[in-house]
Amino acid sequence: MKKVLILSALLLFASLSVNAQSLSERDYPNHFSNNLSIVSSSTSSLAASGTYYEDSYKPKKNLLKLNLTAIPLRNYSVQFERVLGKRVSIAIAYRNMPEGNLPMKDFIIEQVGSEDQEAVDAINSFTLSNYAITPEIRFYMGKKGYGRGFYIAPFFRNASYAGGNLLFKYNDDNDVEQSITLSGDIKANTVGLLLGAQWSLSKLLVLDWWIIGPHYGNSKGELIGSSSRVLTADEQEEIRQNLEDFDIPMVKKTVSVDAGGAKMVVDGPWTGVRAGISLGIKF
Repeated sequence: MKKVLILSALLLFASLSVNAQSLSERDYPNHFSNNLSIVSSSTSSLAASGTYYEDSYKPKKNLLKLNLTAIPLRNYSVQFERVLGKRVSIAIAYRNMPEGNLPMKDFIIEQVGSEDQEAVDAINSFTLSNYAITPEIRFYMGKKGYGRGFYIAPFFRNASYAGGNLLFKYNDDNDVEQSITLSGDIKANTVGLLLGAQWSLSKLLVLDWWIIGPHYGNSKGELIGSSSRVLTADEQEEIRQNLEDFDIPMVKKTVSVDAGGAKMVVDGPWTGVRAGISLGIKF
């Protein structure tokens, strides 16, 4: 059975100052030389003043952004960024996906194949919700800075995934099809590096492109299902075999089944990729 695609779908889910230097005056007897000295001094002062203005220019320091590309996947993600200086800012993002069916469910079923009815039933019944908190430090590499241009951003992510109604079928001792559903939580902590670029569209609007941000870490959780009837030894063995066959890439799982139901504990690596386009305001 291709239930590995179900989990794959679940996975889809951090000043320069310019000092004007006065020109020394020379005591020339002619009026032309004195005027030239005055003009030169004024020009130098204006140039220095302009340079100081450019170097001291700082846009609005607060940016609040909404991830537009996550909305079709039922993910609602906002990020607040605080500009600390020309090259550095800090940001924190919060993402939430309310409980519901798997995003892109029809596409997943198409990949599994409609002939695998057991997998189709599991995909249709499975529900998913999640949230994640992601702090980061951005380092702006371009000339403009102050929250503009290309950046690299080391980040940490704390995420929690809640899965429900994961359906497993089995035949009882009378060869009648029965089912048991598992639900539970998986928590993951990962670290990664985001590459992106940000532009000021106007005095109030900003566009942020998360180009790619791979991250990797550990996860831990459990899925539990209770039976409405007492399970016989043969039924327990069939359920245990179905859970053992449930393939979770890279993750270590421990399965236990008794007369009252089943439990699957997962513990192991967790990986993902950040990407998207956000539109925000500056204040």
